[in-house]
Amino acid sequence: MQWYDWIFWVICVIIIVLSLLQGGKSEGASGAITGGGLNVFVKTKERGSELIVSYLTLGFGIVFLFLALLSTVLGQGGGETTGDAGEGTVTAIRLITSLF
Repeated sequence: MQWYDWIFWVICVIIIVLSLLQGGKSEGASGAITGGGLNVFVKTKERGSELIVSYLTLGFGIVFLFLALLSTVLGQGGGETTGDAGEGTVTAIRLITSLF
């Protein structure tokens, strides 16, 4: 495992913990069955710690995306050096354009 794989795993655990810390927006399963969760689309503002956890989750999600791309691009080389520094960039661009 490379250094970026270890960071990737740490980011994964942080995202899981942050997701579990976020409060639910509805009343749960009983509210869904009885119809109590009809106010799902009502605008509610997050305040205080909820807002901080939401921003942290978004930030770590973006870091997760870039580390996943980095891991994919660097993992394709197999540890061999070809002398062409632009090959990884071309691979990254192909990967990103294939997503769209």
